[in-house]
Amino acid sequence: MAVSDFDAELDARGLFCPEPVMMLHNRINDVEPGQVLRVLATDPSTTRDIPRFCQFLGHELIGEHEQDGEYVYLIRRSEG
Repeated sequence: MAVSDFDAELDARGLFCPEPVMMLHNRINDVEPGQVLRVLATDPSTTRDIPRFCQFLGHELIGEHEQDGEYVYLIRRSEG
C-alpha cells in the first residue's frame, strides 16, 4: 500500500504522549470499518504506543515509517 492510499488523516505533529493516542482513539471512530487512517506524529513514543493501540483494539497497522523525525502510520479500522 502506498503512503498516499488512505481515507482520512490525523495530524498529531508537535503533540506529546498521551495526546497522539488519545486523539487517535477519537479519530479512528470517524472512519468506516475497513478504511485507512493516516497518522502523522513527531513524538518518538508513538513508535511504541500506536502499535500497542492497534493490537489492543484489533485495528490493523498496515504501514509505519519514520523520516526526518516525523512518524507516519497507516491504520486500517477493524470491522468490530
